[in-house]
Amino acid sequence: MRGPALLVAGIALFGLLDANSKLLSGQYGLGQVVFLRYAVLVLAFLAARAAWRGAGGELGTRHPWLHLIRAAAMMVSAGAFFLAFRRLSLAEGYLVFFTAPFWVLALAALVLREPVPRIAWAWSAVAFAGVALAVAPRLLEEGASFSAAGYAFALCATFSYATTMTVNRRLRGESGAARVLLWPTLLGIALYGPLAALDWTTPGPRDAAMLAANGLFAGAAVVCTAAAFRHADAARLAPFNFVGLPVSLLLDLAIWEVWPRATTVLGGAVVVFACLMSERAMRRLRAGPRGR
Repeated sequence: MRGPALLVAGIALFGLLDANSKLLSGQYGLGQVVFLRYAVLVLAFLAARAAWRGAGGELGTRHPWLHLIRAAAMMVSAGAFFLAFRRLSLAEGYLVFFTAPFWVLALAALVLREPVPRIAWAWSAVAFAGVALAVAPRLLEEGASFSAAGYAFALCATFSYATTMTVNRRLRGESGAARVLLWPTLLGIALYGPLAALDWTTPGPRDAAMLAANGLFAGAAVVCTAAAFRHADAARLAPFNFVGLPVSLLLDLAIWEVWPRATTVLGGAVVVFACLMSERAMRRLRAGPRGR
């Protein structure tokens, strides 16, 4: 259970990151929020390396292209989630995020050549139907284009996240957190720094602390999720992404006093059930004839 436990911790930290970013999105732009996240993260990383020689392991890698793909996917995911949660509640955004296990299954089959039974694909279709059930009422309301853009950003972010998780699986042989933290962080500073300079708003002490906290949340979340894939395969971990449902619901209620719609809860239940049944199918596949 070490892999699933690490993934659950990582998703909870991502939930705190998303809630904090949503709070900041009303006053600060995408570039500034994401740039400061990575700036604080790289400073924390360098401080750790200075305090403990070699903390996090080696920086070199035998797979630079995989790290570049991973870093690029993380950049897209960070920006798209920020834009999604500016338009949606956390629960609505995370409902789309719950399709990540099925994107991971698809990528695992196409890229990692992992076998996926037909029943798992059928449960994938059920999960996407659950998402459609939840989002349909919002898309029929006045101002639906605003919500539709939020869902589109959430879907883009989810696919990018699934790409990151798939690459993590390929990189699980590289021990240490240094590589998985430093290279995406440097790319994030390079990409989002110019955007931050174009639309900079000087934060007060409270907002500065919140902006800095994003870097710590992000760093801890990335380390946990990357470590999870060193202890379990992509198919095993995929269903545990649904822990984002209670996290997002609780944060919506605690911070914004927003209760979920009935269709959101129902759609989320359908997706979670589909995830569990898909995992059951994958367990049977791994167990072979005796497991059947």
